[in-house]
Amino acid sequence: MGWPWSEGGPDVRRGRLLSSRAVSRFAELLDDFFFRPDEDVSGLQDFAAGSDGVASVTPEEVPEEYLAFRLEGESYAVPIRAVREIAKVPPLTEIPRAEPQLLGVLNLRGELLPAYDIKVRLGLAERAPLVAGPDAPVPPRDARILVLRTQTGPAGVWVDSVSGVVKLKPSMLEPPPPSLRLGDRDCVVAIGRRGPSLFILLDPEQALAS
Repeated sequence: MGWPWSEGGPDVRRGRLLSSRAVSRFAELLDDFFFRPDEDVSGLQDFAAGSDGVASVTPEEVPEEYLAFRLEGESYAVPIRAVREIAKVPPLTEIPRAEPQLLGVLNLRGELLPAYDIKVRLGLAERAPLVAGPDAPVPPRDARILVLRTQTGPAGVWVDSVSGVVKLKPSMLEPPPPSLRLGDRDCVVAIGRRGPSLFILLDPEQALAS
């Protein structure tokens, strides 16, 4: 009779069978754990590189609305939040010895507001036109008064025409060119480009400054 742990004993053969099954089960576990050569491991590579597996999303730019208008054939714009209303040009009352860019005073539904011409400030004209008083000609059909909100109260600005509202993202804005005159640099805050259109963005407060 052989010993239970002898090479040919039934206990040894049973142990070998159990050991063989354990090795086979362990191989299955390893197969589940490791990736096969033909398996897609891109997700694991992203994780190893420090990614959470979700594609990075660039924050979407929030556009700002501007009111675009024309002055001497050029396109200008101011933030829409600075515009209180747009009005047709009413009769203006002339003010003697007023500052050069003050056209006069307008009566807007009982509210007296100063009306300015910023063309001189921007270098688009040498002097403000005569648009107030009994000798003033009839305003052009497309001319409008923009009533702007300022720190000193609402004020009117004469424009040749209103183009409409334009939305500009921060990436569409460029700094003013260095070739601008010193006075214009205070008024112009940026150049906006939207497709083929170009807009000169103004700071209303500086544009109305003397």
